[in-house]
Order: sequence, then structure tokens, then C-alpha cells
Amino acid sequence: MTDPPDPLDPPFFAAARVPVLTAAEMRAWDQQAIEARGVPERVLMESAGRAAAAVVQRLYPSGRVVAVTGSGNNGGDALVAARTLWMWGREVAVVHVGSRPLDGALLHGWEMKPAQAADAFPGAAVLIDGLLGTGASGAPSGAYADAIAAMNGAGCPVVALDGPSGVDLTTGAAPGGAVRAEVTVTFGAPKRGLLLFPGRGLAGRIVAVEIGFPRLAEDGASARLITSAWAHSILPPVPANAHKGTMGKVSVVAGRRGMAGAAVLAGLGALRAGAGMASLVSPAANREILQTALPEALYVDRDNVEPGFLAGSKSAVVGPGMGTDGEALDLLRAIARESGVPLVLDADAVTLLAAHSDLRDAIGDRPLVLTPHPGEMSRLLSIPVDEVTADPFGAAARAAERFTCTVLLKGAPSLAATPGRATRVSVGGHSGLATGGNGDVLSGVVGAFLARGMEPSDAAGAALWFAGRAAELAGRGRGLLPRDVADALPAALLEVPAPESALGLPGIVLDLPPAR
Repeated sequence: MTDPPDPLDPPFFAAARVPVLTAAEMRAWDQQAIEARGVPERVLMESAGRAAAAVVQRLYPSGRVVAVTGSGNNGGDALVAARTLWMWGREVAVVHVGSRPLDGALLHGWEMKPAQAADAFPGAAVLIDGLLGTGASGAPSGAYADAIAAMNGAGCPVVALDGPSGVDLTTGAAPGGAVRAEVTVTFGAPKRGLLLFPGRGLAGRIVAVEIGFPRLAEDGASARLITSAWAHSILPPVPANAHKGTMGKVSVVAGRRGMAGAAVLAGLGALRAGAGMASLVSPAANREILQTALPEALYVDRDNVEPGFLAGSKSAVVGPGMGTDGEALDLLRAIARESGVPLVLDADAVTLLAAHSDLRDAIGDRPLVLTPHPGEMSRLLSIPVDEVTADPFGAAARAAERFTCTVLLKGAPSLAATPGRATRVSVGGHSGLATGGNGDVLSGVVGAFLARGMEPSDAAGAALWFAGRAAELAGRGRGLLPRDVADALPAALLEVPAPESALGLPGIVLDLPPAR
């Protein structure tokens, strides 16, 4: 068994631009390599198998290795991995499940004798799952289902190739039995289904390896991973003569009576993310709480706002704990009439937008970010929550098109979709973020980045990275509070990205710890 990853270690990314591919996009990339660029399929299979063998050898350096192979290319990859490990002196067995025999040319003279699972699995140090590859879908059946059950019951680690057999590598669904992998070695780039639950929970540690594919075309991936290198690269520099005005003022319109905490957390997120000023627009009943909890922020009485009350603001965060009654609706309409101020609509403001179509027209073409959770997204699209969670990529893209803006859909993973751009995917943070109020902090961070002049898609993507990283740096685990995330934001912003995979192997594109 491998040691658990240090919770303070960020995911490793070898590049700032890491694509996240559907099964169809992966097939198109594979065809481009073979047909347009002349990379022989056998070469890709050899490279994949040898890369997988190197990962197995590094993580599980002793004991017998058993490769479980299917009839497709995934089985060929596993066979190459087994042959390579045998050449390196390891004891190896192969259990072949597919109805068609594997390509004997891949053996390179190795006199491999197929074994039976009942004989090979007992006492094995590690299994290699080469049953089903990227193109598989639906519930495994017959001998494949039996082999998956046997691997899960073998009592030793499983290294899955490309993805755990039984997991749909586009949707993450596992409609029947699926392999529970300790490590997944995926080729070229991570697949979308490895980042969506339940696939994410079945994949374990995800290691993406480069195996000789050509550079992916700009339109070859509908989604890209949010990486540390990318997030740091797009942060606007802070001039040496900066002052509060150059760093931007964020107005936070939040917190009806009894919900002052939402305004505090959103304002704290904005200030900790570097906003020069924050103004909290909230009812008079909340004033004492707000100015006590966050004396660094200005206070504006929500009950007596006048036209132009957002003057001087570089962005406005609207909605956390604001309420959805007629008074809140009138306030949101007044904000929509305030020309030009970039907006982050969160929580109750998203619910109001879903119920009142005239609001989108009133907002106009100013920069706009919506930050729904799945329940709020279901209201935006008038679809059941189950449809949102079954296809979050599709839901986020549809909402972005419908409202012509950036949509930050919170979840696992969180997504930032913008019309005409690849969806950005966040794999940072951990399950400790599942606490009320963390969304308020996140909306404040988005507002701070908008106030610095960042485009909505960049502001949303960078906010996801830095808030997620702050959650890791806070070191609170399941006891994480939203204030902990806000307080750790400065440390996250000060980090210098220094990618270094713990594996220490060449060609690693991504090394992502197990979901936690």
C-alpha cells in the first residue's frame, strides 16, 4: 500500500494547460496521432505500457504483478506493461478475459502462459486492470463482470489503465460493477469521467502520462484543468506604488436581517483575496455585527440606498443571504440599473434571476459571473437537480449560453463555463469545503479578481484554484470553517508554483491525490 498524500501538497501539474477529455475527444486525438501524424498505433501502445510499468515499479517495487487483460487496446497496454516488468526481473502473470486473443507480437518473444484468476490473484502484490478502455460504456457483463468482482475481492492494490474498468470515462458513471483502483494511470490527458463522481472515487490517485501524442489542437478539448501555474500566471501584478484605489473596491450586497454572517464572509473573501476596499451593503439591523466582525470594511445601509450607491466600485457581489422577497428583488433591479459595474450573482440573487427573466436584460453586457450550486442551477435551467448532477458540464455550458456570461457551478469538481471557451475544471480543495458559508467566501474572491480587471472566466477559474488551495493550506480537514479558507488565502496567493511529482518519473502530466 502507498502512503497517503500529504494534505498540504498540491496536485502536481507538469504544464499550465492540461486538457480534460471526453471519450470521443480522446478517440479523435488518437486518430489524429495515427492517421494525420503517422504515429504507429503499436508505438503508442508500447509507450503506454512502458509508462504504466514505470509507475507500477515505482509505487509497488516488489512482489508478483498480475495483469488482467481484455481484448481491446487496453488489454494490449496491460500486456506491454506486464512484459516490461518481466524484463525488469519481476514475477508476472497474465489473466486474459477477452474473447479474442491478444496480439502475440506484443510479447517480443516472451513465452507468456495465461493464468486463471483463482490461481494468480492469491498472494499477488498488485493487479493491473487492462480490461476495458476509453471506449467502453454501459454495465460490464459476463466474464468481464466476474473479473471486476474478483479484482475488487483480491485484497491487493489495483492499478487501472486509462480508467477503472466499468467507469464511463465521459460521465463518470459506473452503472454496474466497477474496479476500485488505488492508482489510475491515464494516457495523454485525464479523462472527464475520472474527475466526476462516482468515477473520481473509484480512480484513486490519478497519474496522467505523456506517451507520444502530438500537441492537441486548441479546439481538441472542451475542458481544461485549472492548474497552479495557470492561476498564478493570470494574476495581475501589484505595482510598487499600489494604493487601495488601484486594488479595486468591491461592494458586497448581502445578508438580510439575521444573515449578517453571509456578508461578513463574502467581504472577508474579497479583502483576503487582495481587494483594496470592501463595502458591505446590508440592513441597519446588521450594522453592529458587521462592523464588529469586519472593521476593515465600510458599511452602507441597505434600507436607504440611493441611485449611484455603487459609484466607485470596481465590482459588486450580490446575493449571499440577501433574501428573495419583494424588497430584495427591488434592490437587485436597482443594482442592474447601475451601469457598468461587473457583477457576481450568488445564492439568492441567482434564485431571483431564475424567476425574473427581465433581470438579465437589465444587467446588459457588463461582465457577469453566476455562482450557483446544483439546486440553484436547476432553477436557472428549469430542470431537476438530478439532471444537473448527472451532467454538470452540460448544465454549466447551457446556463452560460442562456445567460451569456460565465457560470461557476459549485460541486465536485467545480466548473467555470463561458460561451466560446473551454470549460475550466477545478480539482482543488477537499470535502471539508462542504460547509455553509464557503460559497460566500468564494464569491468574494471572484469579486476581488473582477475588481482587479480580470475577465470573468479568468476571475472565476482563478478564484476556484486559490480558494481550493487555501482550504488545503488551512489544514483543518473536516473541521474546516469558511473563515479558515479566507484567512489562508494570502498564503495561497503567495505560493510559488513548483511542480514536482513525487513519482520522479519523466513524462508525468498530472499527479492527483485520491479524492478526500
